[in-house]
Amino acid sequence: MFEKTKTLTKSLFAFHVGASACNNCDIEILDCLTPKYDLERFGVVLVGSIRHADILLVTGVVNKKIIPKLKKIYEQAPRPCFVVAIGGCSCSGITFRDSYNFAGPLDKIIPVDAYIPGCPPKPEAIIAGLAKLINSVKS
Repeated sequence: MFEKTKTLTKSLFAFHVGASACNNCDIEILDCLTPKYDLERFGVVLVGSIRHADILLVTGVVNKKIIPKLKKIYEQAPRPCFVVAIGGCSCSGITFRDSYNFAGPLDKIIPVDAYIPGCPPKPEAIIAGLAKLINSVKS
């Protein structure tokens, strides 16, 4: 637990992975970073490398082809790394769950710390989910 709370003493660096997403959730994540929603006021900053990330934001349906890449990205993340499933596709698969290529919800592939459902989730929901994750780790 000490390691997790130590992570929260600085800004949280987030890395975004689109696992065959339709890009609606991606657009909402970018919307969170605009001055209107200002996700950075919570110290969350988007980074370009998983090796610098504290949070892994995953959007989209997890299909069979993306599994090895997703596991590799997760293994490259420094510990502790919190995984957040954003959108109904990564949380449960919603309309794609009966597809031949659907590999299951994200938590069957890698451990997930927070779920933010919605298609796509609104920026307020994404910010609330990340704030809830931060508070749950601090307490």
